[in-house]
Amino acid sequence: DLTEDIYQSYSEDSRKYRRTVFTHEDWVKHRSSNRFFRRLVTFGDSGIYKSLFKEVLATTSIAAFIVAWNMLFGEYQDFQSVSHNGPFHDSVIPILALPLAPFTLSSPALGLLLVFRTNTSYKRWDEARKNWGMNINHTRDLVRLGTAYYDRAAVSPERAEEDLRRLALNTWAFVRCMKRHLSPVWEDEEDFQKELKEKLPLEQAEKIIAAAHRPNRALQDLSTSIENLPMHFMRRNEIHAAATIFEDNLGSSERLLSSPIPVFYSRHTARFLSFWLLLLPLGLWGPLGDSWNHVNLIPTMSLLSIFLFGIEELATQLEEPFTILPMQGFCDKIYNWCMEIVSFKPGDNGMPVYYYDNYNIDALNGSTGGG
Repeated sequence: DLTEDIYQSYSEDSRKYRRTVFTHEDWVKHRSSNRFFRRLVTFGDSGIYKSLFKEVLATTSIAAFIVAWNMLFGEYQDFQSVSHNGPFHDSVIPILALPLAPFTLSSPALGLLLVFRTNTSYKRWDEARKNWGMNINHTRDLVRLGTAYYDRAAVSPERAEEDLRRLALNTWAFVRCMKRHLSPVWEDEEDFQKELKEKLPLEQAEKIIAAAHRPNRALQDLSTSIENLPMHFMRRNEIHAAATIFEDNLGSSERLLSSPIPVFYSRHTARFLSFWLLLLPLGLWGPLGDSWNHVNLIPTMSLLSIFLFGIEELATQLEEPFTILPMQGFCDKIYNWCMEIVSFKPGDNGMPVYYYDNYNIDALNGSTGGG
């Protein structure tokens, strides 16, 4: 069952631990002079390497098999490093070995495939992160404009507080719906419904939950709350323009989610890498002949497999960026910031507030308006 396999996959389960948000303290640790030692000490804790157990086991097993086979059908060394013919040395069956030249000639092509795949996957992650960065920026901008442009003289203080709180909640509701839209059902659906019902009016929350495209419904609610704000229509249009950017970010994110790197490219890269590593022990048999019974072939293949399969695994993990981005953290920050912004009131910090739209500037300047 696919769903059961997903739940049981370490590679999938570990993605939630990659939703890193750095602080100043994290950056200090990140560039610490002992970072190389720390990375080596925690080598075995790497989630990337743990997810490659089957691949590394396969290449290491082939290396061990080749060592055993060639000891039987070729020569072997005893514990005093004295060479002896293997039990089947005189049979017609040869030892298993290949020249290293084919691997040397093909390695640049393999490197290009891996570099392109890794770079493209990183660009996808970077675009997704920028989309959420735009969300963060423009949610603050939208709520700030709504709070600053709101004509408090036209309504009661209670109405103003209610309108602006609704604006902040609907702004948050859109990004929360976008987060759910880009997350797996089994990971986020329950929390999503719970959050909406806690923060929004129940009827509105249920309408969003029932919508076929929840971010669109949330964006429509946001547009309605903008239209309800008492202010000049040109100012209201400016706030709508800020909301339009959310649709662009959503569309860009949907494209990333639904369109992977062309699968034929990824499949060819995986096949090329797999065959190259599975056959590499044959090419390394001769170059590693100085070790006792060529035994160095086994740890060499283990390390090479970890690092080369690890590059491909990094690209695969980055290719779908949303489940390794801290989107819940982004949504929580947006909620807190938006609610704080609408709590600000003109003049509540002692600053003078001038409503120039209500003034006759010519009269204030003593002008008669004559020519």
